Amino acid sequence: MNSVAQDSFVTQVTQSLGWDEQFARALDYASASVHSDKSRPRSVDVARRVLELGNDREAVIAALLSDPGLRDVLDDKAIDQEFGHKIAQLTQGVNQLNTLKDGGPTRIDSPEQAEKLRRLLMAVITDVRVMLIKLCYRVERLGLLKHGDYELRRQIARETLDIYAPLANRLGMGLLKWELEDLAFRALEPLVYKRIAKLLEEKRSEREAFIDGFKTRLKSLLQEQGIEANVQGRVKHIVSIWRKMQRKNLEFHELFDVRAVRILVDSVADCYAVLGVVHTSWQHIPREFDDYIANPKENGYRSLHTAVIAEDGKIVEVQIRTYEMHENAELGVASHWRYKEGAKLDRRMEASISQMRDLLQGSAEEVSDAMSEISTELSNDRVYVFTPTGQIIDIPKGGTPLDFAYSIHSEVGHRCRGAKVNGRIVNLTTVLQTGDEVEILTTKEGRPSRDWMNKNLGFIKSAGTRSKVRNWFNHQDFEQNLLDGKAIYDRSLSKFSIHNADLKQVVAHFKRKDTDQFFADIGRGLITAAQILGYLQTEPEQDPFKKLKKETPAPSSRDEVSIHGVGNLMTQFGRCCKPVPGDSIIGFITVNSGITVHKRSCPNILSLPEEKRQRLIEVEWGHQNGSVYPVEVSVTAYQRTGLMQDISTILANLKINLLDVDSRTDQDEQLVYTRLTMEIRSVDELVTIIDKLSQLPNVQDVRRIA
Repeated sequence: MNSVAQDSFVTQVTQSLGWDEQFARALDYASASVHSDKSRPRSVDVARRVLELGNDREAVIAALLSDPGLRDVLDDKAIDQEFGHKIAQLTQGVNQLNTLKDGGPTRIDSPEQAEKLRRLLMAVITDVRVMLIKLCYRVERLGLLKHGDYELRRQIARETLDIYAPLANRLGMGLLKWELEDLAFRALEPLVYKRIAKLLEEKRSEREAFIDGFKTRLKSLLQEQGIEANVQGRVKHIVSIWRKMQRKNLEFHELFDVRAVRILVDSVADCYAVLGVVHTSWQHIPREFDDYIANPKENGYRSLHTAVIAEDGKIVEVQIRTYEMHENAELGVASHWRYKEGAKLDRRMEASISQMRDLLQGSAEEVSDAMSEISTELSNDRVYVFTPTGQIIDIPKGGTPLDFAYSIHSEVGHRCRGAKVNGRIVNLTTVLQTGDEVEILTTKEGRPSRDWMNKNLGFIKSAGTRSKVRNWFNHQDFEQNLLDGKAIYDRSLSKFSIHNADLKQVVAHFKRKDTDQFFADIGRGLITAAQILGYLQTEPEQDPFKKLKKETPAPSSRDEVSIHGVGNLMTQFGRCCKPVPGDSIIGFITVNSGITVHKRSCPNILSLPEEKRQRLIEVEWGHQNGSVYPVEVSVTAYQRTGLMQDISTILANLKINLLDVDSRTDQDEQLVYTRLTMEIRSVDELVTIIDKLSQLPNVQDVRRIA
C-alpha cells in the first residue's frame, strides 16, 4: 500500500474508532507482508472494507492480521500475547476458513455439495465477525482476479456464486452479496457483463434526467403531507438485470426496473404513508407490489416494493423502508456493529441463522456468545470432511475414517486398511473433525475386520456403516463363518474365565436350530460376543446350582448384594474370583464371617464337597451406589517401548483406578506378562477394558483372571 493510501486508512480509523498503539502495530505487520501473487488481496485493503462496513476495532485489527503472508512470522500465540485473546480468536477463525480449500480444488459439482460447504463454513466459526472478514477478503480477491490464470479465475468466481454470495444473502448483507455476484459474474461472463454495463452507461444520462424529475415531484408531494424522507435513485446491479433478462426472456430495453428510486423514512408508519402518496399520485402495477415489512424475507430483509407508471408510460420501481431497515438490508449482521459499536435450504441452518439475526439486537458480547452456541448447533450432529479431490463428505459427529470410507462407497470401506488425515497416517478409530482432509488407504481385495463390529473399540459410529459391514459378513461362505464364529465364541469365554457354559442352552436362548447355525451367525455378525457374554453373565449355570430354591429377595435398595429370604447379614466378596456387578453370583454361608459372595463359575465353588453345598444360598446384585470392585486382568504382549504407558493411557481415559501392577519379562521369548489389579463398576466396563487393551500393538492376549 502506498503512503497516501495508508495515511487515508489511518485517517478513516482515527475518525471512526480512534487510533491507538494496537492499530499502529497491526498496520506495521500488515504493511510488511509482501505478496508475490498479485491476485491475493492485501490485508490493509480488506481492513479498510471491514471498517467501511461499520465493524468494531477488534474486527478491523483482526482483518489486518489475517493476511496469510503473516502466518510464518505471527502465529496465534503471538497475536494472543500482543493483541489480546478476542483478536487472536478472530484471526484464528479467518485463517481456519482460509485453509478450507480457499481457491483450492474444492469440488462443487451439485447443489448438495454447495450446501454442505456452506454448512461447513458456518459450523467452524465461533464469531460472526469471522465470516464478515472472510467475505471482505473474497470481495477484494475477486477484484484482483485479472492477475490470476484463467482456470483459477473461473474456479474462484464459481465458488463465490455457489458458496459466498448465498451466505452473504442468508446473513442479510445485501451490499456484499451484490458486490460478490457482480465481480464473480464479470470473471465468468466478461462479454455479457461488458455488454450490459455498456447499455447501462449509454442510457445513463437519459435515465438520470428522468429519475431526477420523478424525485423532485415525489419530494414535493411528501413535503405537502409533512413526511420527512430521503429520496434517492437506486443502482440496479448487473447480475440482477441479467437474471431478469434470462428468467423473463426479455431484452434490455424491455426491463422496467432499470429506473428505480428508494425512499428512506424514520418509522414504519411513515413507510405506509409514503406508499399511499405514491399509489395516489401514480398508477401502480398490482402484481409488482410486495410487502416485506409485514412478511419479511427468510434472510430478515424488510421493505415495501412497488412499481408505478410515470410520465410517457415509463415504469419506475419504488422501494420504501426505514433507515434501520436499509442498514440491515445493506450490511445485515455487519450493521449490528455500527448500531452497537459504532440449493435446497437446510432447515436447521436457516433456523440457526434466523436466531442469530434475532439476537443482533443485543450487545456485541451477547452476539459473539450466541454465535458460538449457534456454531455448535450447526455442527452438533454432522461433521464435514474433504476427500483429497475436494469433495465434501458429511458423516455423523464422532465418525471415523471407516465411516468416511463407507460414505464414499461400500467397496472403499470393505477394502480400507488405513487412513491419512491432513497428510498423516492415523488409526482407524480416530475421530474426524470438520475441515479434515481424509485419504483412505486400501488393499486390492476387500475383507472387513470383525473388530469393526465391536462397539467398545470405536471403529464405527454410523449405524449405516455398521449395517454395511454386517451385510458383508452375511454374504460370506457358511463354512468360513462357522469357523470364525466358533473361534470368537471360544475366545470370549476364555477371556472372561467362563468354564462351564452349557452350549445347548446358549443355542436355545438365541433360537438357532443347531450349533453350526449358531456359530455361523456369530461369524456373520448377527450374534455378537457382547450378547453372548451378557447372557452368560446373567443366567444361572446349570450344575451345581439348579437344585437351589430361588426365593424372593429381602428388600434392600442400597445393599450391594441381596440375599434371598434373609436380611441384614454381613457379606464379603471372595478373593479367589473377585465378582463384580454383572457376574452371575452365589453366596456361601461361612462359620464366622457371614456370607462370602463368589462367581458361580468360581473353581472353589465348583469343587465344593457335597456336604458343603447345603451352605450355598441364592444372592443377586442389589443397587450399587457408585461402588467399585477389584478385579484382576492379565496382559500378555511382545516386549516393546511404551507398552505400559499405552496401557495406563487407556485406563486413564476410561477413568479406571489402577490398584496394582505386577509385570515380568521372559527374555527368551521376548514376552511381557503383566497382571493388573483395578477397580471397576460392572462387567460391562470390564468388557470395554479388555477389548481396548486387546487392540494395543504387540498385545497377544488379554483375559480376566478367575
